[in-house]
Amino acid sequence: MVSMAQVTVLAPDSVAPADSVDASDSVGIQQAGDSLLPWNVRVCHRLEKLTADPMFETSQLGLCIYDITADSIVWQKGMRQTLRPASCEKLLTAITALQRLGGSYRFETTLYAEGEITDSVLHGNIYIRGGMDPLFGHDDMRAFASTIREAGIDSIAGEIRLDVSVKDTLTWGKGWCWDDDMTPLRALLYNGKDRFRPEFLHALSEMGIGTTGCFAVSRIEDAVNPRSLVTRYHTIDQVLMPMLKESDNTCAEALFYQLGAQDKRSYPSSSLSAAKVSAMTERYGLDPSRYSVVDGSGVSLYNYASAELLVRALLYARQRSNIYGHLYPSLPVAGEDGTLRSRMRGTGAQYNVHAKTGTVEGVITLAGYAMSPEGHELAFAIMNQGVLHARNARRFQDRVCRAITEK
Repeated sequence: MVSMAQVTVLAPDSVAPADSVDASDSVGIQQAGDSLLPWNVRVCHRLEKLTADPMFETSQLGLCIYDITADSIVWQKGMRQTLRPASCEKLLTAITALQRLGGSYRFETTLYAEGEITDSVLHGNIYIRGGMDPLFGHDDMRAFASTIREAGIDSIAGEIRLDVSVKDTLTWGKGWCWDDDMTPLRALLYNGKDRFRPEFLHALSEMGIGTTGCFAVSRIEDAVNPRSLVTRYHTIDQVLMPMLKESDNTCAEALFYQLGAQDKRSYPSSSLSAAKVSAMTERYGLDPSRYSVVDGSGVSLYNYASAELLVRALLYARQRSNIYGHLYPSLPVAGEDGTLRSRMRGTGAQYNVHAKTGTVEGVITLAGYAMSPEGHELAFAIMNQGVLHARNARRFQDRVCRAITEK
């Protein structure tokens, strides 16, 4: 494993004062004789200038650039500061899930029938075991209704019983703000929304299946000789795409809760999932007690990470094809797609930077991979906290990406 503690830091944690980087400047990375210097020295000069901006007199910065090819830190400033990761927390969730669950993991939702069928009437109950699949949608719901009809049932005399024991009963994350626009955390979702019940009744009605309309919550283990009729699923790759490309919070929380569910307890709490993400920190060679993991999306006010932690996690993933092969294709690409589609266009960072963005009030983060002009693979993390204007932090981050990717 790469040991960041044993490499030489090429720039001190505090830099000498310099003029502010003007917004009209061509990123402020070119200096006299710049092109004649070795790439790593050029980068240090550029980043020293960028990080001397007056914005850092009133805000915090955690930054780390790591040369994977040379196995050394290129430049860092405040990389060990504990700051809020915002949606870069999703990187820690994804890497932990890929390590613990594997790339073939599936989010499953299963339909069962209990009881006897007489004259097309089910004298018993329908059970649905929820797997907190954030992508369960129209086609899946139609498959459920069609399967019931194909089983010879046109009326359900009993109840529709929902097994939601894959997670605890809390619908709001710890440390989430009252005005966060978040979908309630449910074990059964429809198109990522809390609309499973009405949509299921609608699908049954369209299929001509009558019901009492009565729902109940019950585990499938409490059913009497239940018969599995159909299972619908989505793969971890399908969930990772919107989770990382578009920073979908529901997908992130759904993946996060899968970690706790592996203990096979009924109604596992989010703390079980958080413990597994925290435990991964030791694999990165860091002390878990220095950080705080509360949710899987980064929405919580109580999450704390560092640029060093994010880079260590990225290095860990890069060294393992079973993780990297799923993670890398899911990251936004600068100037092309996801949350980076409109950033860094027309620069050396376009199409080069593959990174996760993060945004909560006062916090802007970016962490991922890039390639240097000399063909060295890089891992980086930039954490801006205490910023009043998000556009200034994003402009700074884009300039850092240009600084490490352009000649």
